[in-house]
Amino acid sequence: MKKRFIVLVLLGAMMTAPANAQWNSWNTSSTISGVFGAINHGIESAERKKQMEIYAKEKAQYEQSFKEAMESARDFEGGEYWEDALTKYEEAAKLNCIYGYTDQMQITRKINDLYVKAGRTEEGPSILNNNTTILADYSKYRYVRENPIYVNKKSTTTKIVRVACSDTETRLEMEFVCSTVNDGASIKGTTYIKGNKGGKLGLEGVENITMAPNSTRTPWPGQKLRFVLIFPPLPDNATEFDLIEPSTDWKFKDIKCK
Repeated sequence: MKKRFIVLVLLGAMMTAPANAQWNSWNTSSTISGVFGAINHGIESAERKKQMEIYAKEKAQYEQSFKEAMESARDFEGGEYWEDALTKYEEAAKLNCIYGYTDQMQITRKINDLYVKAGRTEEGPSILNNNTTILADYSKYRYVRENPIYVNKKSTTTKIVRVACSDTETRLEMEFVCSTVNDGASIKGTTYIKGNKGGKLGLEGVENITMAPNSTRTPWPGQKLRFVLIFPPLPDNATEFDLIEPSTDWKFKDIKCK
């Protein structure tokens, strides 16, 4: 039946062509393509509708589980059972990231807070857990600037939060904000800086981030990863520099260093 239907459609399309027109192979190919395109579009629309129906059914099915996890989390939190509260908030976050019952950022903030209260500050890559990326003493650096001015024309969830220049290294503290579930951040070994008074300086070390192709994972949207990139020292007369990770959106230009 399907084959007969397609043939009839093709014949109908050909018969509706202008009588005085020259029907050629291009017209035939174009018509066949259009017919199959319409059929495929109909199939895709039906599949999308079916998927949406399944999604809506699952969302309703798991909504009660989400509500129960949130309620239990609040009860444990009220009783100061931090570990249990954290477990339940993470359980709720898993369902919420799939089905979107509420603002995920609210749950993420709870999870970040409970990492500290539960004494698990060495585990998750929340910014609350990354104090080791901050040097206790910058007094030996000739230049230190928080939130330095720079130009980045590409959209990125990473920013420079501190620049520190000394006679032995150039240290960049960066902050990555997770945007999806189990998002990942990494740095290429080919990353470099280039000062306005000197050539390229290659990456020498990192803190709290993984070198590509591996990634440091952040479990929940909205969590932040603080990490450090270490390069050789810039020349004394450099006033600004660029940070470039080849073949990515990490192109921070005109970073002030004096």
